[in-house]
Amino acid sequence: MNPTRVAVIGVGTMGRKHVDLLRAEPRCELVAVADPVPEAKEYARRLGVPYYADYREMLDRAKPEGAIIASPTPLHAPMGIACAEWRVDMLMEKPIAESVEAARRLSAAAERAGVALLVGHHRRHNPIIQKAREIVQGGKLGRLTAVTALWVVRKPDAYYQLAWRREPGGGPVLTNLIHDLDDLRYICGEIESVQAYCSNGVRGFAVEDTAVVSLRFAGGALGTVTVSDAAAAPWSWELTSGENTIYPQQRENCYLFAGTEASLAVPKLELWRYPGEQGWNAPLQCERIAVEPADPLVRQLRHFSSVIRGEEKPRITGADATRTLSAVLAVKRAAELGTIVTVD
Repeated sequence: MNPTRVAVIGVGTMGRKHVDLLRAEPRCELVAVADPVPEAKEYARRLGVPYYADYREMLDRAKPEGAIIASPTPLHAPMGIACAEWRVDMLMEKPIAESVEAARRLSAAAERAGVALLVGHHRRHNPIIQKAREIVQGGKLGRLTAVTALWVVRKPDAYYQLAWRREPGGGPVLTNLIHDLDDLRYICGEIESVQAYCSNGVRGFAVEDTAVVSLRFAGGALGTVTVSDAAAAPWSWELTSGENTIYPQQRENCYLFAGTEASLAVPKLELWRYPGEQGWNAPLQCERIAVEPADPLVRQLRHFSSVIRGEEKPRITGADATRTLSAVLAVKRAAELGTIVTVD
């Protein structure tokens, strides 16, 4: 079988990661890159890959079967709509778009054209997250009652030297919390409403450095999420999961799922339950559930190739990713308004 022909639009940090993954994947062939910045042309020359400053010209001339879009978020919708016009399946980096309205336009264009629109919430391809979903959705915890998620780290000062990271939209709510909200949606079900507080008290930038969020899930469970990029702490997916080796792994958990019959700590997949009589004066038993580790970005790319070939259905669609975007934007609105906001 011939390799799937894939192009990359936008070759910044994440785009180049996708390029590396494509070049290492036998199921795929990198056929072109598109990016108007001057250094992108030299980058493509070093790789020996056709280069285009205009992504529309690339779609017309390179004729890829699929495109990975890793451009700045405001460009996601117009680039994705162009892919739909050229009947090219796409994998869009998260978030799907800068607004729910833009995301819906993009999803509608893909649906009309009959092309696949996948979105890069790559943790859905991590065996740990998949097992956690299986346990919670399969009823092993009984009725889910409470959820706690932590994303508490210390970003270095150099991170904020880029001006956009100091402005609204560049803080941990939109750039980091969106991953955790997608994890919680995938594992627990839809988020019905949110309430939130945000603070910029540590750095004083126009963007938040800390947020606390209350969640109500459609199934009745309640949850809290604490987010801060200004604290010396080990509780985040990056530092606990071992998913990305650039982060030193810590022996901690960042998600807790509490149920009437058992509870689950993630990413260690520690299942806590009573072996006999239940009650706080009875001993609890902890079972560590093992999964085979795998790189979710590699699995995401292979899944994209399989979707293009018609072998699999998308694990996350444009409509699904739009609901995650809606949830994170609801957190921003709730903090600004000081009230409970229903997730649309």
